[in-house]
Amino acid sequence: MSKYYVNKFLYTIDRDPEWVARYKEDPAATIDRWEKEIGIWLNSAEKTTWLSFTEEERQALITYDYEWLFAYGAHFFLYLTLFIGLFADDWTEEKGPLAYQLEWARRLAPWIGKPYPSVAL
Repeated sequence: MSKYYVNKFLYTIDRDPEWVARYKEDPAATIDRWEKEIGIWLNSAEKTTWLSFTEEERQALITYDYEWLFAYGAHFFLYLTLFIGLFADDWTEEKGPLAYQLEWARRLAPWIGKPYPSVAL
């Protein structure tokens, strides 16, 4: 669909602890529910029926595939803060402080020296 729609999802989920908990528990159901309840709103007064995720976007969000999101051009700060909130504690208990962020950096290291993916809509 669009980077805007993906970014809107990441932004709105990250700002509500109940949505964050739902997204961690059942990402596919959360994405479906979000599309029906929040994604349809263009603004506080206007709805739309034409917005939806592409299958690639949906799979990346379901699997928390930040490498795909990065390459796609989703805004990295939006998914970085959300995914740290979702997973940092799990990683910290097992591997120590900043473990999730260090793994994140390791997996995105192939981008060093390459043109940064555009976050433009």
